[in-house]
Amino acid sequence: MPEGPSIILMKEDLQKFAGKKVIEAGGDAKFGKDIFEGKVLKEIRTFGKQTYLVFDDIAIRIHLLMFGSYEIDEQTKPDRQLRLSLIFKDGGMYFYTCNVKLVDLEFLAAIDWEADVMSDDWDPKKAEKKLKAHPEMLVCDALMDQTIFSGVGNIIKNEVLFRIGVQPESIVGNMPPKKLRELITEARNYSFDFLKWKRENTLKKHWQAHTKKICPVCGENFIKKQTGLGKRRSFYCEKDQKLY
Repeated sequence: MPEGPSIILMKEDLQKFAGKKVIEAGGDAKFGKDIFEGKVLKEIRTFGKQTYLVFDDIAIRIHLLMFGSYEIDEQTKPDRQLRLSLIFKDGGMYFYTCNVKLVDLEFLAAIDWEADVMSDDWDPKKAEKKLKAHPEMLVCDALMDQTIFSGVGNIIKNEVLFRIGVQPESIVGNMPPKKLRELITEARNYSFDFLKWKRENTLKKHWQAHTKKICPVCGENFIKKQTGLGKRRSFYCEKDQKLY
């Protein structure tokens, strides 16, 4: 599943169509696409792993899920995978194997944009307050909770916990306040590092924990384990990461 930084890159690719008029719409999304023909795409917004194509009176939410993808200007994948296409005078956007849904502008207004770790509106104090309200949560679940850290996915989770020296099955309420603040700070810091390395096509070269077998600090074997409510893969060092 693409994480927040990858969605930022998608927004940048789509940005050239902002302010342009749709001349044709297609795909097998479960709503009438023809209502968008003749409408102007006002703006493109992102919230964590979600992208919103905003028009005057309605928006389209795109969630790439686990295997979704997109293309610009040319459709190279078969129609059976095409969920939505929007064609403009100077090109088009194509979304495949993803979730596409209509939302109204009231829905957009109700989004807690301050929860997006990559947004200029990000509010670390609000994130800290939400964490303290759930002292029983495992930290691996807390990082993946999109109402607290919108945009954080499994890669960021593993790398952040390695950076701050905390095991994924630590309990939030057991972590010292300083560690909680480190968690919040590094969730944002690593997300922007992810974005930089993704642009450079060097992301995997910088992984310290995710999918790794040996700890780069002590040389001991990493633990590989499914953790948390979502049973997502965690990679961690029992020696260099503390269990709280």
